[in-house]
Amino acid sequence: MGRNPKLRIRLSKVQDNASKVVDLCKGSKIEVGGVAKGVCGNVSVARAMVDGGCSFLADSRIQNIINLKKENLDSPFMLLRLPMPSEIDEIVSLVNFSLVSMTEVVKLIDEACRIQNLYHDVIVMVDVGDLREGIWPSESEIENMAKTLKGCQRVRCIGVGTNVGCFGGVLPSPKNLDKLVKVGHEFEEFLGYKLKIYSGGSTSSLALVEKGIMPSEINQLRVGEAILLGSDVTGRRSIPYLNQDTMILEAEVIELRRKPSVPIGRVGADAFGNVPAFADKGVRLRGILAIGKQDVRLDGISPLQEGVYVLGASSDHLIVDIEELAGEITIGSIISFKVDYGAMLAATTSPYVRVVIEER
Repeated sequence: MGRNPKLRIRLSKVQDNASKVVDLCKGSKIEVGGVAKGVCGNVSVARAMVDGGCSFLADSRIQNIINLKKENLDSPFMLLRLPMPSEIDEIVSLVNFSLVSMTEVVKLIDEACRIQNLYHDVIVMVDVGDLREGIWPSESEIENMAKTLKGCQRVRCIGVGTNVGCFGGVLPSPKNLDKLVKVGHEFEEFLGYKLKIYSGGSTSSLALVEKGIMPSEINQLRVGEAILLGSDVTGRRSIPYLNQDTMILEAEVIELRRKPSVPIGRVGADAFGNVPAFADKGVRLRGILAIGKQDVRLDGISPLQEGVYVLGASSDHLIVDIEELAGEITIGSIISFKVDYGAMLAATTSPYVRVVIEER
């Protein structure tokens, strides 16, 4: 097996981020769940989250949770994505609590629990404006879900939750999280008992905690990006008290040549259906790296060496301008990149990128 490309993950930096996020939220009586889906449920990273103080682990893929449970991690598990009916038998036997939004699915979970002689906790997701998952906060939808939950024998609603900043880009705010709290109070009236959990979003919600404006009822966050990368892509910021140097993507140079900066000949669409455009900078030194769109999200990587500029990529070749790179570069040299959340997600999912765990 070749050496590259590889994604180096610095565990001590990840654990330090987890510890700092947990400490921040503890001051507002908020528990933190570590979201491992961004690294495809990597066991070492998940353990660093637990060691950093995360109260539970969360992932969107049941296969990742299966793999994590094999390692005997001392943690409850949350299924982040709404359950597929086809995986409910596994969910009730493997997961401590799930996020739900459909009454039909709640009934299926209850039936699976009856057959397996199990009980299962759920958090009802509420759409406060991002237009991804969740019941719409209307009286009829709340009442319909509450009646379904009251009719269950083995499913218990332990809370309400929401997601913001993923599909619609809506930022969390005291106003939209107050909407979640209001819905939770209505559920409590219908159900006849207090809810344990008000789950107020993910990394993007940390800004409200930092500013001291998080509604006091919110007592849980599900955090991935901040712990893994020290960033908040929705808020377009690097989080100043966290480490950003947690991961480095490395790719190997497989061609070096001086070539014109503009293609010669009639230009059509590229292999992905896009029509490329290039600035004419004359003849430049170009490198081809052994990584491409099949491995990583191209617009989510940033060269760490000065004088390296990404020009574009095909499925398995990344083309860079290195005319201004200081120092010697040869065939086999390594070019390093910082990754954002999307690039990390793609790289850790690709079977062609080797994840290398570094303790420091």
